[in-house]
Amino acid sequence: MQVSHNASPRRWSTHRGLALAAAGALTLGASIAVGSATAPPATAAPCGDTSSTGSSGNNSLSGNSSLSGNGSLGGGAPVEPGQGPQGNLPTWSNTTSKVLSWVTGPKSPNKTLSRFTISGTDLGVAWDNGAGQTLMAFGDTFGWCNIADHQWRNNVLLRTTDSQLSDGLSIPDGTPGDRDSGAVVNPQNFATELVPGQKIANVEVTTIPTAAISIGGKQYMNFMSVRHWGDAGVWDTNFSAIAVSGDNGQTWAVDQGTMMVNAPVTFALPAAAPTVNVNNSRFQQSGYVRGRSSDGTDDGWIYQVGTPNGRFGNAYLARFRPTDILNLVDYDYWTGTGWTRDLGLLTDNSAIVTGNITELSVAWSPFLHKYVMLDGDNAIRLRTAPTMHGPWSAPRTLVPSGAVILYGPMMLPQSPALTGTGNQLYFNASRWSDYNVMLIESKLNSAW
Repeated sequence: MQVSHNASPRRWSTHRGLALAAAGALTLGASIAVGSATAPPATAAPCGDTSSTGSSGNNSLSGNSSLSGNGSLGGGAPVEPGQGPQGNLPTWSNTTSKVLSWVTGPKSPNKTLSRFTISGTDLGVAWDNGAGQTLMAFGDTFGWCNIADHQWRNNVLLRTTDSQLSDGLSIPDGTPGDRDSGAVVNPQNFATELVPGQKIANVEVTTIPTAAISIGGKQYMNFMSVRHWGDAGVWDTNFSAIAVSGDNGQTWAVDQGTMMVNAPVTFALPAAAPTVNVNNSRFQQSGYVRGRSSDGTDDGWIYQVGTPNGRFGNAYLARFRPTDILNLVDYDYWTGTGWTRDLGLLTDNSAIVTGNITELSVAWSPFLHKYVMLDGDNAIRLRTAPTMHGPWSAPRTLVPSGAVILYGPMMLPQSPALTGTGNQLYFNASRWSDYNVMLIESKLNSAW
């Protein structure tokens, strides 16, 4: 995602607008905003460059023009010519967690600027592709900062087979057209977009991956269409939807029947059309996990944890059979006391976790024999639960507030704590001031 001028990682604010869609009127990247309130202007300078071809007064981003803004990344962080604001890897550890290495950026061991034209990016949603390879989807991505548009892409994909993460996460070279190589790149070794957005503020600024899973040899990625960024941890979305890849992430197609329009109204649409339900707002950002029975075996369900756009909502729960991932009518939703297929029955009391839940990831840990959920904005928190509907524990701090200033913790499926081979949990986490992703190791305690 884009980066604001605030001293907190990727914090945004906006007023929620109305989003209405008519049958047949919604296409990928189309604006569905009607009567949206005017939000405060946001500043954004992921390259540390205060110049702009857009208008910071209305946060206009048109076409591939550079990001508008008048703020300086990291409060004036020094910028190496063309290479973005990434600094040296922070050295931090406590008895539970430690910083291991940069995953992305020109100063990372992966040298993503020279190899994939990535000087800055965030998130790194990680999942097993079903064949032992880990795929990672990143948010708003920037290349050479001395190029006018900073080579802005809404999202990119990297791959790895590295399972020994104690010394960092290595990404192989990208090869154009090679579905198993380290990145989806063109012949110029330029990491290409997965799901393009219109890049127009107040219409569709960007499309951000929030969760992904492999089912039956295909990859399914849930993403949000962002209409507007602001500051203070809130952003407006048009909808969430699922994109599908049958070639290991090389190409993606959006299933428009999975679009959950973010609107404060409910009305019926024809089959396979986007859903318009007031409770769609609870599933604008997501996390996927395969369910487990009490003995740890597959329970036949995939669970989706959903949150509203931004960082100030509760977490809600849906489930579906693997073959039904694209059939929203076959989803069950947790009401707080049981399951229903009527999305309209959800209330605030249906939440499985309450509070200011941020970008999250969720997994089953054989080590703990529990589900684990990570989230956090500044501090990184871990919760555990015996079942997906809870009860979820109070948050336990893995990285304390102010230590490294991280957000968006995305667990890596090859972590020993998730494979049953140890207690080490590895996750990608993003640092705002560098606008890049680093690898964190946390050692889980069996008492948790």
